[in-house]
Amino acid sequence: MNARNQRPEPPSGGGTYRSALYTSLLPWQVRERRFAPVDFGRRGLNPDDVYAFLDRVAVDTAAVYAALAESRRETARIKAGLRRWQTDQAPARNERDQDR
Repeated sequence: MNARNQRPEPPSGGGTYRSALYTSLLPWQVRERRFAPVDFGRRGLNPDDVYAFLDRVAVDTAAVYAALAESRRETARIKAGLRRWQTDQAPARNERDQDR
């Protein structure tokens, strides 16, 4: 994938494939990243280096958003389970209170 002209393809199976050698970027790595200048006669940074880095940032950002979405789904599932449990317990508690 190249950040210049393509959007990321949705991962098959719901997960992102990564080599065991791939390590996620850390915030300090993004902040401190420096790019080599282009060859003599041109101004700016080497576009291939910049786009390769942007591709990596995009992959890591997508992984963070996927983890956040999964966390939110899990939170919703736990809250729903807690509400069901509270609803199930309410009649039993009311019966005990009436017996007193």
